[in-house]
Amino acid sequence: MRFAAACAAVLLTLLLAVDTVADRLTPARAALWAGLTLLLFVVLVPPKVTAGQESAGPLLLVSRGLLSERRVRVNRLVSVSWAGGVAQRLVLRDVDGGRVELDPRALVADPPLWLLLEEGARTSRADGLLLCGAHVVRELSTRLEEEMARNVFTVSGLR
Repeated sequence: MRFAAACAAVLLTLLLAVDTVADRLTPARAALWAGLTLLLFVVLVPPKVTAGQESAGPLLLVSRGLLSERRVRVNRLVSVSWAGGVAQRLVLRDVDGGRVELDPRALVADPPLWLLLEEGARTSRADGLLLCGAHVVRELSTRLEEEMARNVFTVSGLR
């Protein structure tokens, strides 16, 4: 969130400075630049990923952005896949059509969230629902375990 705000503030400052130096700054142009930087902020703000639970029901993974909220039932997953190129995203889909995209770093930062997802994927696979992506969960598990181990060594001063 801070990174998104800083990028938007730097862009607005630069745009206003260039217009001021060129002696072309008007209220309309300032409003245009403010709108553009607001749009940049909205695009850059990462969604907040949390775990939830329906009343006496299945566990949910909830992704809340500035403008939307998406939910997926982790124990009813049908697909787990990778999306994107440079900034890879994990895409989860459930039997009810729920779809959540998340940054794998959110799982490193919140190990209980990762455990929830891993257990849900295991349950889905055992129930025969997870038709696509069991290998992605195994690959992600390996990556996350390596990253968490690196973090532990760094924090403890062993690396």
